Amino acid sequence: MENVEETRENVEETGELAFRVAAGEDVDALVALLESAYRGESSRAGWTTEADLLGGQRTDPEGVGAVVTAPGSIMLAVERGGTLVACCQLERRGDAAYFGMFAVRPELQGAGLGKAVLAEAERTVAAEWGSGEMQMTVIRQREDLIAWYERRGYSRTGEITPFPYGDERYGIPQRADLAFELLVKKLGVQPS
Repeated sequence: MENVEETRENVEETGELAFRVAAGEDVDALVALLESAYRGESSRAGWTTEADLLGGQRTDPEGVGAVVTAPGSIMLAVERGGTLVACCQLERRGDAAYFGMFAVRPELQGAGLGKAVLAEAERTVAAEWGSGEMQMTVIRQREDLIAWYERRGYSRTGEITPFPYGDERYGIPQRADLAFELLVKKLGVQPS
């Protein structure tokens, strides 16, 4: 098995990012990517891990399959050299778009892929749907992740949604105070 640095170099050297709309046959690979970026020991290779906040699963084939097939929703699969390296969900919500199910392979985090995927997601919803705002929810205890989004022009709204305690489809909480905060960005506005 390759070590993390060899894997990072091999994927980075294989070319430009290719963005495409995911299909049903991509569901298992997308679930594996999402799980690896957020849960378990493999997620600790990157900085997006939620392993200290949540155990259990991040998602499942039914949840990802529902996003892939839902009207007004797409899952972007991001490949480099034919290898799935990232993904994100885009959902049309009136004049706004929702950004979710965002993942970058843990061993490739910190190499600019996340920034490129987010920029392409924003471009896509503005160009294809005419969306004037991107919305997302982030676990409010993830201060490092929220700060990353703030550097890309997102603002905290203070609008809090409770974590779905008792629904193990979203994970097994490791603490009793988890909640989501809504972040928003007006599209076409550059961060200062």
